[in-house]
Amino acid sequence: MPEDLNLSNLKPAQARKDRKRVGRGLGSGKGRYSGRGLKGQKARSGSHKMRPGFEGGQNPLYMRLGKLRGGSKDALPVGPFRTATAPVNVATLEDRFEAGAEVTPETLVEKGVLKNTKTDVKILGNGDLTKKLSVTVHAVSASAREKIEAAGGSITLLREPKERRPKRKPERDRPAAPEPEAEAEEAAEPEPEEQEEEEET
Repeated sequence: MPEDLNLSNLKPAQARKDRKRVGRGLGSGKGRYSGRGLKGQKARSGSHKMRPGFEGGQNPLYMRLGKLRGGSKDALPVGPFRTATAPVNVATLEDRFEAGAEVTPETLVEKGVLKNTKTDVKILGNGDLTKKLSVTVHAVSASAREKIEAAGGSITLLREPKERRPKRKPERDRPAAPEPEAEAEEAAEPEPEEQEEEEET
């Protein structure tokens, strides 16, 4: 029968390991340089505070790798105006929802299509759709809109799309070129001085 646990017989489950004491003379085995070797970054105090991915000032790996293309507001993942959407194809709606159901970010999470509602949802047109659904999401592609409306469904956008105007190059102020007929008429009419010289002769 095990004895009852009390303060008199309390002891640790495993023997306590003495911590390493450095810098206590050469006889201790960890004297002089205290196991840090000679000079260098790791011999200094605070050397263990280097952030993950730090390579001693060398260009780190995450900066040496190639970057994704695009630097506009709608591109990922470049720039401070980064945007992201969770893509959901119409084929997924066909499999997970019954006819007449409402498709919202919350119902997509309930069906296990999305993990959460923190990211905007965009419906894409991959696959076929035969069920009438009421879709309420943030964005819908053109092909997905056609398939949803062709099946008799409706679409409600939680965020109105921004109008994109084509960029136009500023027209430089250039003098208008004279018409060729006007140039011919001017060349045909003699100047008044030339007319006076002809009359005197």
